[in-house]
Amino acid sequence: MKRLANKVAIITGASSGIGYATAKLFAEEGAKVVVGARREDELSRLVDEIKAAGGEAVALTGDVSDEAYAKALVVKAVETWGRLDIAFNNAGTLGEPGPSTEVSAEGFANALAVNLTGAFLGAKHQIAEMLKHGGGSVIFTSTFIGYSFAFPGTASYAASKAGLIGLTQALAAEYGPQNIRVNSVLPGAVDTDMYRDMNDTPESQSFIAGLHALKRVARPEELARAVLWLASDESSFVTGTASLVDGGASITGV
Repeated sequence: MKRLANKVAIITGASSGIGYATAKLFAEEGAKVVVGARREDELSRLVDEIKAAGGEAVALTGDVSDEAYAKALVVKAVETWGRLDIAFNNAGTLGEPGPSTEVSAEGFANALAVNLTGAFLGAKHQIAEMLKHGGGSVIFTSTFIGYSFAFPGTASYAASKAGLIGLTQALAAEYGPQNIRVNSVLPGAVDTDMYRDMNDTPESQSFIAGLHALKRVARPEELARAVLWLASDESSFVTGTASLVDGGASITGV
């Protein structure tokens, strides 16, 4: 039995990395997926790959910081398949890097708009639809940065992603009685475009790998499997959690 059979899911930030891998895994496990991101060509390729493997998927491009787009993703799911059961709010940005005394107000606000406000707007409309169908699972992508430790020059990213943990807990408490589960995954370093943008030398990549107890970074597919568990009924008594999927970065004492 496929773990997400007959479920309908929205996945944002699906054009690469964790979102791309999760969309493919959800479809393999029987979900009908609406994939969202800003890059149309990458989303089209993802949909083609899912369909070629026998899955069902549709795409909608847009910016998660726009509430109209958050609502449109839900409308797309309902118009296409009649319901919404799962939402993986994964879209994110690094924000403006650098010493905090030099980060612009606009740069900080942009990180909040995408990483935190965008996730809230998504959940706002997703939960409203899930309530019509007896419940659902909402998942956010937070991070170990700003939770178990942080790096200099990442204030915008750390603050916006840490805010997702508070949002997770508040929504889980508010909608738990109506069978809505809300959780966050907190990846360690994952081999994605964003990771390579931050770590563009062999020396940097070696340093980051060494921060983890496993002495390597994750593959996107490894995070996808953790998200799958939170999306599925196998985690039916799990809500309000900040789930570390960090290769032991939180226990290395760095």
